[in-house]
Amino acid sequence: MFSLFKSKKNSTEENSKPEGLTSKIRQGLTRTRQNLGKQLAGLFGSGKIDEALYDELESVLLTADAGVNATSWLLEELRKKVKRDTLNDAEQLKEALQEALVGLLAPMAQPLDVTTKKPFVIMIAGVNGVGKTTTIGKLAHYFQSQGRSVLLAAGDTFRAAAREQLLAWGERNGITVIAQESDSQKKSDPAAVIFDAINAAKARDIDIVLADTAGRLTTQLHLMEEIKKIKRVITKAMPDAPHEILLVLDANTGQNAISQLKAFDDALGVTGLVLTKLDGTAKGGVIAAIAAQYSQNPPALRFIGIGEGLEDLRPFDAQEFVEALFD
Repeated sequence: MFSLFKSKKNSTEENSKPEGLTSKIRQGLTRTRQNLGKQLAGLFGSGKIDEALYDELESVLLTADAGVNATSWLLEELRKKVKRDTLNDAEQLKEALQEALVGLLAPMAQPLDVTTKKPFVIMIAGVNGVGKTTTIGKLAHYFQSQGRSVLLAAGDTFRAAAREQLLAWGERNGITVIAQESDSQKKSDPAAVIFDAINAAKARDIDIVLADTAGRLTTQLHLMEEIKKIKRVITKAMPDAPHEILLVLDANTGQNAISQLKAFDDALGVTGLVLTKLDGTAKGGVIAAIAAQYSQNPPALRFIGIGEGLEDLRPFDAQEFVEALFD
């Protein structure tokens, strides 16, 4: 039922070096920065700090999709700082806002440690169209650049092109892919594909398994039950796996990302997030919305997608992210 594919590594890509992180993030966040920066420039350029300024700032933050909770928290922090440090010039609020944003987002900046288990099994989940399969290809490249071996499991057996897409990423990265045979008469059980992939990784001493799953809406209860089954079968293949459950979110989704996170977390126990397509939206403030919604126990934002290239999936750094927004 399943087949194993192996491709030659592209030496050109292997020897390529990524651009500076800060410059890439700045470029990737251009639309959000232009939207946010243009409006903030008008607010912080001159004038006094008064209620009218706070009202305008509230509108700017909400427009950037920071959400009501994050916006309220940020404004409250600014009010405290203005009173504590006796600030009186609107221009002084810019630095204060940056500091508050970093404070809000920093708890989400938790790098993923894949050295604790071998193979380290990462299950990828998300709704339709968020870019799961592409994210897997970029993750594979990222881990390879750290000198780790990777195996891909084509667990999306429902979308017609999913298998071929993952095979293409495997070819591009020179990585083994475990997938359903292309001439199979019926769709295989995705859990079985991933089960075989984990056993193959064990046999070949592979460092990391990246398991793709089919996209599903959170309202499709039968599919949400299916993904729970996939997790249970992974645990049968390796008792303490999956070691990471990454939920892929599309930055363009805005506030709906929070409801997606809640649904998948209830079903699976999400351990990390990947926020894709930040380069295609002017509403990068959704990260702040998530941070504020889960202020007591913020989810780990492992990676952000800031472009279409292999190097454009980067670990999240709160300080650099905020600097890129304001610079």
